[in-house]
Amino acid sequence: MLEIKNLRKAYGRHVVLHDVSLALLPGAVHGLVGANGAGKTTLLNCLCGLETDFGGTVCDTAGRPIREHTGLLPYEPYFYPRLTGREYLEFCLQARNRPLTDFTGWNRLLELPLDQYADEYSAGMRKKLALLALLVQDFDYLILDEPFNGLDLEANLLLKEMLRRLRNRGTGILLTSHLLGALTETADEITVLVAGRVQRHYVAAEFATLEQDLLNSLHQEKLGLLDALMVTSGP
Repeated sequence: MLEIKNLRKAYGRHVVLHDVSLALLPGAVHGLVGANGAGKTTLLNCLCGLETDFGGTVCDTAGRPIREHTGLLPYEPYFYPRLTGREYLEFCLQARNRPLTDFTGWNRLLELPLDQYADEYSAGMRKKLALLALLVQDFDYLILDEPFNGLDLEANLLLKEMLRRLRNRGTGILLTSHLLGALTETADEITVLVAGRVQRHYVAAEFATLEQDLLNSLHQEKLGLLDALMVTSGP
């Protein structure tokens, strides 16, 4: 299990995360939702070791180094110029001292032009290439920052099914998304992050109230204004 306890992260005087705690279990999908600036990406970076100057603890309860068996899909994957998709995949494997493998099987699913330059890919193709680099490495845990962003309908449906099957195989998955439907359809539990604080953890049986709860907490004042406008503009 990957465990975050009382995580606090600040940049100077600006505190981004306030005593955040959550756990990622093997064989489970944990969703993380919040408005822009809520601290979601910072939390993921702390978990994966991309941020190190923080308070609290981040650990694998089995005592293993997190980065050795955890793959990260960043919000905006970066690709070196003049590097083909295939060369990018090979680079990712070599960087982790993993043996090169045949990408054909996984790429039949994602249908990427691996012999074209990756920096010429569309946003959706870039996201799929970064995801492919994780899938061929068979990680125990996956940390996915907005994995559905930039994907078309067909790719979104396929990704949701892939996440379900990875979970059933025992992979622990932590993902963020602004698409509540994508989260509630795939996650076993969801944590709501508001202004760097955990507002609430939801289990699957409580997902039906999630959207209305978020609407009320994020837009309570605007909902009152909406009611007033609807009354004054009515017939």
